[in-house]
Amino acid sequence: MSKKSSAKRKKFFRDFKYLILNPFTWGYAIIFVILVIATSVVYKSETLTESGIETKFDSVWFTLVSVLAGYFDYCVQSVPGRIAALFLLVLGMLLLSAVTGKIASLFMDIQMKQDKGLVRLKKMKGHFLLCGWRNGFEKILDSILESNPDLTPDLIVLVNDASSEEMEKIRTESRYKGINYVSGDFSEEATLKRCQVETAERVLIISDQSKKYSKLETDSRTVLGVLTMSNMNPKLYIAAELTDSKFVKHLEMAHCDEIIMTTEYECSILASASSGTGFSNVLRELVGNNTDYGIIIDDIPSAYIGKPYKEFKDNARKDAVLIGVLKNTGNFYQRRKDALREAQKNPNIETIVSNLKKVKLLKSNQPVLTPSDGYIIPPNTMAIFVKGDPEDEE
Repeated sequence: MSKKSSAKRKKFFRDFKYLILNPFTWGYAIIFVILVIATSVVYKSETLTESGIETKFDSVWFTLVSVLAGYFDYCVQSVPGRIAALFLLVLGMLLLSAVTGKIASLFMDIQMKQDKGLVRLKKMKGHFLLCGWRNGFEKILDSILESNPDLTPDLIVLVNDASSEEMEKIRTESRYKGINYVSGDFSEEATLKRCQVETAERVLIISDQSKKYSKLETDSRTVLGVLTMSNMNPKLYIAAELTDSKFVKHLEMAHCDEIIMTTEYECSILASASSGTGFSNVLRELVGNNTDYGIIIDDIPSAYIGKPYKEFKDNARKDAVLIGVLKNTGNFYQRRKDALREAQKNPNIETIVSNLKKVKLLKSNQPVLTPSDGYIIPPNTMAIFVKGDPEDEE
């Protein structure tokens, strides 16, 4: 006997043993026996009366109606028939209660899992993932909604391991109505599948403090999350926050589109404030949540791609000051694809190799401030403007 057939035989006996020892199997068997006995009693006793039950089909029909509908289709007249009918009626009530209870329990279980973020989301496309949690999470969420007017709560999916009380508090807020929640580790593939990462458009990973992680663990999970997401959805735009700069190279290799070093930014602002130059006030105005003022990243018309910077500068919008360009914008997957296409256009093999090396060194969203007039604007580039609030002039 082959190992495969032996394994199948063992599995068959194991399943058969489980079936025999399962109390539900005995329960179903007892119910079936009661139905058969009651049906036989009704048939034997009622065919001698004028109840209308004359055939085996009539007695089976009487049993089905009594159990499933809870009433008598025929009026039984004999004492044994009435006793059997009573058993059928009680059994039907018990079965109905059990079925309705099971259905109610099933719906309650689904609702509880949905509230706890354990259910796979419905089919979504082009949504935004916010991964991780920390104190002041609501302020981060409010800033995201304010900075992205086209982003509604129903297009946001929160992915974290925070307590259910914290998440329930957020989901009950009227301003977050319709927001989605998936509970779990955002660095795990199973969790990301539940939040439909394959069809998501953007993701922001913040330094996770949902559990007592060390700074090393927090950044390691961020890097692992970026790697997993980029493999599951190469077209996903990923922005991630780090606390330690030594992990920056890892995120760049994982093709993270934006890397935020919050700790370094905070230290720089504090140091600048100590000099008494008012730098922190200027920075606050530039990076505020208002999308109409401060630093504005805008598209460059296709007519100026491949042209000198001066040509675009002379014809740029007049309500803001152009201060530079942002190279390699958008999705890294698409940028690399475009760069490879350009590299392969040159028939010289040495040039192709050189260009391919440059592709590997591409840096995502690289700013070039006040470039020279002769600077040639490359593809996938956007303009950087600064615009003030007219109310500040009053």
